Amino acid sequence: MVVDAHNHLGRWLTGDWAVPSVPDLLAMLDSVGVTTVVNLDGRWGDELETNLDRYDRAHPGRFVTFCHVSFDRPEAMVASLVKSAEAGAAGLKVWKDLGLHIRDDRGDLVLPDDVRLAPVWEAAASLGLPVWIHTADPVAFFEPVDASNERRAQLLVHPEWSFCDPVFPRFERLIASLESLVAANPATTFVGVHAGCYPENLDWVGRMLDTYPHFNIDIAARLAEIGRVSEAARALILRHPDRVLFGTDDFPPSAETYATHYRFLETADEDFPHGDILMGDWTISGLDLPAAVLRSVYHDNAVRLIPKLHAR
Repeated sequence: MVVDAHNHLGRWLTGDWAVPSVPDLLAMLDSVGVTTVVNLDGRWGDELETNLDRYDRAHPGRFVTFCHVSFDRPEAMVASLVKSAEAGAAGLKVWKDLGLHIRDDRGDLVLPDDVRLAPVWEAAASLGLPVWIHTADPVAFFEPVDASNERRAQLLVHPEWSFCDPVFPRFERLIASLESLVAANPATTFVGVHAGCYPENLDWVGRMLDTYPHFNIDIAARLAEIGRVSEAARALILRHPDRVLFGTDDFPPSAETYATHYRFLETADEDFPHGDILMGDWTISGLDLPAAVLRSVYHDNAVRLIPKLHAR
């Protein structure tokens, strides 16, 4: 049994449904042994209801949908979160625009540890909603897009993903803000997506896991990063087998992506493609995780951290 704890099935990022045919998606998921997908595209209000209708309510047990809050409307954040929880949202997704794009009424960027957001994290804890948080982006996105940038090919295709302009906070400031947020909210369950938001530095990720028992990570869309340091990645997961979640962030989901992830987690294969050359022109090696750890990563950790899954 596998829970894909990080995917996008809605319209928020793609303009139309990321998955045109739900029956076709279910058939593919059955073929690769995925029992449940966490849909991070619920947003709020009517958009949340539409996602819940299309996925969670139409196919109970196969999908759970997370909501968002509008951080540029601080007066309405908690009420929105309460309403989303009552509608059936399974968690709260916080995107990288918090820290990089959202500004207050003075024009200043709002960072994750802004004290004005404290009621949101407190409400999430009281409502039993875990928080999946994406802070910053790959370190290379904050560096000049020149020949020395290892993500240069990707940034040339997506120049809007570059944050090297000093108008943006530096990566170090953003990642420090994430830690400050986690430290200040011990009652709230956090999942730092994309390998803790800092896959280039697994020592930092390991310290976060050591220090904050309510902090967890997923591996979504970071096989290229953690797969090139497979020994360190394996040691990290073996040290914290109950704090790492499986996720792909591949939308629309594909059988090929799941196969690559399974190979990475389950085998000792060396030097194989990670799946997207734009994310790094190198190969990765497998982790060969023990069966008990695989069960935790694939299924048990997500079920424990997401109450709506635990209740089923």
